[in-house]
Amino acid sequence: MPSRLFNSHPDRGIRVPYRVMEDYVRALFQAVGMSEEHAQHMAITLTANDLRCVFSHGTRQVRDYISEMQNGHTNPRSHVTVVSEAEATAVIDGDGGLGYFPSYMGTEMAIEKALNVGVGAVTTRNHFHFGAAGNYSRMALAHDCIGMALSSHRYRPRRDATVLSASGGSPISIAVPSAVQPPIVMDMSAHFISYSEEAFANFPAAVFKGLGLAAVLQAMGGILPGIWREGYGFTGEGKGAAPHQGAFIAAFDVKRFADVEAFKQEMDRYIGEARATKPLPGHDRAELAGGMEWEWEKEHREIGIPMTDEHCDLLEQVGDSVDVPSPFGQFEDARFDNREE
Repeated sequence: MPSRLFNSHPDRGIRVPYRVMEDYVRALFQAVGMSEEHAQHMAITLTANDLRCVFSHGTRQVRDYISEMQNGHTNPRSHVTVVSEAEATAVIDGDGGLGYFPSYMGTEMAIEKALNVGVGAVTTRNHFHFGAAGNYSRMALAHDCIGMALSSHRYRPRRDATVLSASGGSPISIAVPSAVQPPIVMDMSAHFISYSEEAFANFPAAVFKGLGLAAVLQAMGGILPGIWREGYGFTGEGKGAAPHQGAFIAAFDVKRFADVEAFKQEMDRYIGEARATKPLPGHDRAELAGGMEWEWEKEHREIGIPMTDEHCDLLEQVGDSVDVPSPFGQFEDARFDNREE
């Protein structure tokens, strides 16, 4: 069995069809004033992460997002606009809403530009959380492009702390296409290990590498998009805190660098050979980045999303707060328990 990480397959719970989850999440967002189009986008995106067992960036996020919209922190009806555009680049404004919408638009634009001129890069600004970076890098795969997405948020190094206060745990994802093997999708935070004096003494290289990556992500995913500029916020009636997140998204058209079919065949060879190696301790299979998520998504589209009771309770509480009935009770007969005896 895999290691007991937060983003791993639950041992027990119920299975919920992904279409049911999408319908429920869409209704939750619409209940707080989000447009049907944006609510559907959130439903599909967050449910897709649940399908991959990336629960940290799936429907568990709904509670916080809806709370932030209810208290005026986040614009529920943001109007995304293109601030500037050139042949290979663009800048997009998120209007004080969630970062999913400008980042999705930006990814579509980056891919289109890559297909036209070889590479495309977009920054997004004036928004809050954009979710999992892999939401966007994966979009490039269907177009035989390599996708990259990274982000950062406002934070300042503290003089009364170590230099590690300059590391904000920002996310980065790079997705590389293949033919029949699972594509490589690296989707990770800049933090490699939790810092402590003992961790630093035993693994100083991991701490320094995490700090280096975090600094670059702050520069490219935050400062370059403009998270520290003044004057951002809602263009409507919202009165929340200043939007604090930005993103840098890029796409690279493989055919501008190599024959696409030959490249994908070589990727298949490499990935296949890696999957034929010995698994790491605590795991029952060898996979590269994104391999388990690829397998889980295929499986769970067929048999349903595995949800713990705690996960169901969390979403039911959100539904109660906005008068949207939970659908989970009807799936008690789909309960599973894979705990080892």
